Amino acid sequence: MSVVLDKDVYAGGLLTLVGSAFAWGATSYTVGTSARMGPGYFPMVLGVLLAVLGVLILLRGLRKSPGQRLAVGPWAWKPLFFIVAANLLFGVLLGGLPSLNWPAMGFIVAIFGLTLVAGLAGERFNLRESLLLATALAVGCYLAFVLLLQLQLPVWPVMPLGQGA
Repeated sequence: MSVVLDKDVYAGGLLTLVGSAFAWGATSYTVGTSARMGPGYFPMVLGVLLAVLGVLILLRGLRKSPGQRLAVGPWAWKPLFFIVAANLLFGVLLGGLPSLNWPAMGFIVAIFGLTLVAGLAGERFNLRESLLLATALAVGCYLAFVLLLQLQLPVWPVMPLGQGA
């Protein structure tokens, strides 16, 4: 007799594993206290909260009767590929690849690249909608990260010295 575990059991187990890994990784940093937080405090708290949430979801999945359980379906390869590719592209566009002499294209170009490639993960792709979303995200991120938080990010493509007009 084969026991079908609910997909909540697998999801809860994965969340517990990821949360525990983050919490354990945060122990290599100074955690501090709530009043005087160290660099490991936030990842530790988030990791513990994620692990606890994972355990709750896992237990909920185990408590379901066999008639209520939903088996895990096949892997969605197309969305998985495009979401991972979009994140990798964002990193390459934002920071460049110095080992290959690819310059950093900047924050705005990286957001447009991320949004357009991630849009290909869906059932349908509309270039106009994706460009509108990318524009809204770029403006919002620029306002939040560059103007309000004053993070030092390369906003536009950086021209290497000696290659100017």
